[in-house]
Amino acid sequence: MMIATAPPAKNDAKVVRAWVMYDWANSVYSLVITSAIFPVYYQAVTTAPDGSDQVDFLGFSITNSVLYSYAISFSFLLIAPLLPLLSGMADYAGNKKTFMKIFVYIGGFACMGLFFFERGRVEWGIVCSILASIGYAGSVVFYDAFLPEIASEDRMDAISAKGYSMGYYGGVVLLVINLIMIMYWPKFGFSSDDSATRFSFIMVGVWWIGFSQFTFRNLPERRRDQSRKRLVFHGYNELLKVWRSLTHHADLRQYLAAYFFFNMGVQTVMYLAATFGSKELKLQDSKLILTVLLIQLVASFGAHLFARVSARYGNKQSLTIMIGIWIGICLLAYLTTNEYEFYGIACLVGLVMGGIQSLSRATYAKLIPANSIDHASYFSFFDVTFNMSIVFGTFSYGLIDQVTGSMRNSTLVLALFFFIGMGLLSRVKSPKLAPPR
Repeated sequence: MMIATAPPAKNDAKVVRAWVMYDWANSVYSLVITSAIFPVYYQAVTTAPDGSDQVDFLGFSITNSVLYSYAISFSFLLIAPLLPLLSGMADYAGNKKTFMKIFVYIGGFACMGLFFFERGRVEWGIVCSILASIGYAGSVVFYDAFLPEIASEDRMDAISAKGYSMGYYGGVVLLVINLIMIMYWPKFGFSSDDSATRFSFIMVGVWWIGFSQFTFRNLPERRRDQSRKRLVFHGYNELLKVWRSLTHHADLRQYLAAYFFFNMGVQTVMYLAATFGSKELKLQDSKLILTVLLIQLVASFGAHLFARVSARYGNKQSLTIMIGIWIGICLLAYLTTNEYEFYGIACLVGLVMGGIQSLSRATYAKLIPANSIDHASYFSFFDVTFNMSIVFGTFSYGLIDQVTGSMRNSTLVLALFFFIGMGLLSRVKSPKLAPPR
């Protein structure tokens, strides 16, 4: 016999604030570790004094930017097959929050571990980067799965956008604090700007874990009583049910395929934009971090802007517009030659980055069958698609860089991914994504 607690009332202000707060908590990882300070620091400590970008990793000599691309791919490749099982188990046991906590602590402590990453310790830096990435990806699948439980369908776009906006604000706050600390390191008692930079990684872990406690304390979940002996098998059964349901929901299946391709481009740009600016345009570290800060500020505006566009023209039309802009960004990146053009592209990235991420999540939540309570299991497919798109995107980007010797050629391949995603999205016919009448 299975007994479930009553679901929380949807659109409850306290619950929504608790859910949104996790975006505030985890986005410092996305900004400081994946986009701004760590990629710049990584590039600096893995470049030899003579300018060589070759590093020794586990006995192999490899270009530092290619190694970073492959490390990102590997981390998401590790987590992708594990998440569906964990999500199915979480849905059956009603303990999504417990699994979410585990991944938050893995990611937060891995970020703190990056404090010990210095020149000559590239293996340690890569291992901590992989663990932090796993922690982030694992926590987000359970976090996303709460959205259809706490928000009504007509509020999903706005609440999802609010989460991303809060994330951008939180990330910017900590990034500014870190930049001040790094720029004026003697006044903060550090021995060098290097040690101040490494201390910023500890601050990311503390911020991530610390602010997550508000979410953990106030976000309810539907606990169920059951025998735990067969929990793993029930996890597989939950996944099998979701897989079978996808065969009967063509729009959901088509959307997942479209999302795989256009998200491949989005996430690869986000992870490797700073590396592109450093290697191809030779931008100074301070200018690269300023560019990432600019992207975050514009992204918050973009998330709200395209939530309004979707409210007027529908999710499908809004996503199509943004994918078109992303195609233009890739082509412009191939042609850019100076820092001012790079700043212009950064503004465009920010405009559509927040919008496409928040609207992608809300669109998928709308397409989940209305009578389903297995939200974590459904979102596991969404997040597996997310993770595998990063695997293929970053791997192909690194491979083309390795083969051709230029990251510019990789941007053209990203444009192709966006074209394919747009074509697949056009085949989604659900009236839930159409303009409101």
